[in-house]
Amino acid sequence: MLQPQIFRENRIEIMHDIMRMQPFASLVSMQEGDIVADHIPLIIHPELSTQGTLRGHIARSNPIGNKLDEKLEALVMFRGPHHYITPSWYPSKKEQGKVVPTWNYIVVHARGKIKFHQDADWILSHLTELTSRHESGRKEPWKVSDAPDDYIARQLRAITGIEIEITSLQGTWKVSQNKTIEDNQGVCAGLKAELSETAQAMAACVEGKRR
Repeated sequence: MLQPQIFRENRIEIMHDIMRMQPFASLVSMQEGDIVADHIPLIIHPELSTQGTLRGHIARSNPIGNKLDEKLEALVMFRGPHHYITPSWYPSKKEQGKVVPTWNYIVVHARGKIKFHQDADWILSHLTELTSRHESGRKEPWKVSDAPDDYIARQLRAITGIEIEITSLQGTWKVSQNKTIEDNQGVCAGLKAELSETAQAMAACVEGKRR
């Protein structure tokens, strides 16, 4: 991933925050000579290794379980807020016109080797945590224990757990920090006027990274 220094984010805890906020990741691996992408929710466990460990699950029928090239690291991509940026938001457009459109975005790349788990207790513990995280805050949160035990047991037999100890982390925060303060403020104002959730999220990111 291209990482100009001005857009580079090296703080592990900040990259972990994106993984928590945007857990639905793209998992790219090499399988029998082919580059394959799977899209799955993952949980970051900072306490398990220096750069964190990712845990998730796949269907047992997923070919990754027996076609993966285990000698190679997999790439996991987490995408944060992103938004089109029009030159019309830059005050400098009126002054000298030397501006072009761009796209602001936040992305984290994690690399590591995939370890598979078939143990039902491991998988159940992971699913319980995954469910609890996403059900928390609901008026009547669903729990794994709400379903019949025999039904859950059948579901567990159809799932394989995966674990990736992160060996490399890259974070890119391209949020107008390379612009003048005037153009940066213009981007914020333009995004806020868009009213959409994605625009508001990016406006907050631009303000947070303002020089």
